[in-house]
Amino acid sequence: MSSTTATRTGTDTARPPAPSKALQRSGDWARRAPLLPALIFTILMTQLPFVATIVISFMNWNAYYPDERGFAGVDNFARVFTDTNTRKAVWVTILLTVSVVLICLVLGLGIALLLDRKFRGQGIVRTMMITPFLIVPVAAALLWKHALYNPEYGLFNGLLKTVFGDNAPQPDWITNNPLAAIIAALVWQWTPFMMLILLAGLQSRPLDVVEAARIDGANAWQIFTNMTLPHLRQYIELSGLLGAIYVVQNFDHVFTITSGGLGTANLPYFIYQTFYTAQDYGRASAAGVVVVIGTIIIATAALRTAFSLFKEDS
Repeated sequence: MSSTTATRTGTDTARPPAPSKALQRSGDWARRAPLLPALIFTILMTQLPFVATIVISFMNWNAYYPDERGFAGVDNFARVFTDTNTRKAVWVTILLTVSVVLICLVLGLGIALLLDRKFRGQGIVRTMMITPFLIVPVAAALLWKHALYNPEYGLFNGLLKTVFGDNAPQPDWITNNPLAAIIAALVWQWTPFMMLILLAGLQSRPLDVVEAARIDGANAWQIFTNMTLPHLRQYIELSGLLGAIYVVQNFDHVFTITSGGLGTANLPYFIYQTFYTAQDYGRASAAGVVVVIGTIIIATAALRTAFSLFKEDS
């Protein structure tokens, strides 16, 4: 019995004492304390303006009629959903987003399949393909408006003259196809973003399974449709959702290329016009809240897709 007691006593002395809850709590706060200034700054810079926007969205506040300022209830939201110009802006936003995202996905997948192969200068080509995504959106829009679309000295009309001679047609690209002009500029800038995500998905494929399928006699199309596409499904969803978040909020290209004219005003430009031109702060805030809620819904779906990818990798 004495030996058993001695053994238990030795075991108890060798085991470190459990930390108290107060000590553990103070240690947790010590680790979190350096992050508090950044957290407070983020809240002040993002959440407080959003709360102010929500408050203003329920007010009748127009700078042209200062005496009529007051509580408006949900009237501003009702005007957002019933106004003809707002519905047109919503339709343009949907058309712009769906067109850009689908075209970028198709082009990004094709480029990713090409870049997934081994060839000389692969790193240089990948860097050049990413470059459009790194350009500031306003600079990219100005590039397309003046260097490419301009009917007098633009590259597109210059190429037409080079191919068909001096009598070649010289169309005004923006006036004739305003929405297509914006879509082309956005596709040029956002295709590299889609390509990067899809290329990462391609490089995470189990190559041993692909080689086994080739040995069994599967051709390239069968491997692509039965193995590559199912593997890339979540990567396609993630890139599409993230691209939709950015394109929905796009303001630079619409403002720079067409100034919202010719039927190209999307929701961000409509909010800008309502706020700065019509000076209707309540209605513009209500439209902004609607856009933020829609963006949050899309972002939530994108985060769920990203988390599912991380779970599969783990």
